[in-house]
Amino acid sequence: MEEGGLCQWSVIRSVLAILQWWSFNVTVIIINKWIFQKLDFKFPLTVSCVHFISSAIGAYLVIKVLKLKPLISVDPEDRWRRIFPMSFIFCINIVLGNVSLRYIPVSFMQTIKSFTPATTVLLQWLIWKKSFDWQIWASLIPIVGGILLTSITELSFNMFGFCAALFGCLATSTKTILAESLLHGYKFDSINTVYYMAPFATMILAVPALLLEGSGVVAWLYTCPSLPSSLIIIFGSGVLAFCLNFSIFYVIHSTTAVTFNVAVAVTCSWLIFRNPISMMNAVGCSITLVGCTFYGYVRHKLSSQSPGTPRTPRTPRSKMELLPLVSDKLDDKV
Repeated sequence: MEEGGLCQWSVIRSVLAILQWWSFNVTVIIINKWIFQKLDFKFPLTVSCVHFISSAIGAYLVIKVLKLKPLISVDPEDRWRRIFPMSFIFCINIVLGNVSLRYIPVSFMQTIKSFTPATTVLLQWLIWKKSFDWQIWASLIPIVGGILLTSITELSFNMFGFCAALFGCLATSTKTILAESLLHGYKFDSINTVYYMAPFATMILAVPALLLEGSGVVAWLYTCPSLPSSLIIIFGSGVLAFCLNFSIFYVIHSTTAVTFNVAVAVTCSWLIFRNPISMMNAVGCSITLVGCTFYGYVRHKLSSQSPGTPRTPRTPRSKMELLPLVSDKLDDKV
């Protein structure tokens, strides 16, 4: 009975973590789009920098001031060798996501993000030399086909925003692989990951944001008709981004959570911003969501097979070993 209770509590915690991540993710996306479109604050690098600064401050308060979590010490060498590369990829991922929101609707951007399972499989196959069952490759077909149909029929299509979202999928996949390796190889919890990662990400992005958008931000501050409320929204998005970054490492992108997130984000985008969606565009989005669900089912089914099933990736004997591979325990996650 005791083991059953612990198992049930573990399931409840997982479900709550996914719901927490989903609510923060959808809210941050909608608020960011509101900042770019309604507040006319068209500076994605600055918004990303605000998010990273908020995450760094929030993690410091949780660990150092409130002492809700103990600090996990990391050698300086490992900080640069392990955490800095992940921070760099994470920084690129956030910037590309905000850049894409600047140019394309939330619904289209989130549909493209559904391509992440395909890019994750491709990266693990090409770079980490991991082999996959044919059923995995087959399950990616509706995802790719749905995204192609959605892109062709998108009424608000923008090539720059599309490319930013597509490359953001690659960054998301790389970040997920590194995050899994970091968290499970070093026994990090989510808040310690944010504690070490956010300052690096701020350092990486601060100078480009200042050089490329500094003058535009100053001009916006002088011309904004409702400056106090606009600043509250912008910095409030930073607080929500910290909550998202805190929760995202619990989930490490469950396919079910991503599918649900895309469906809700598409609906909220249409209700709030009224971006036009054609019938074929809706069909393409639906095919993509069904493909993501089917992909998750196939991964779960294969992970439940007997232990004798060959699923372990071949480890290349090269400098790539400096970065650990994805834990096989998490093979049913993207």
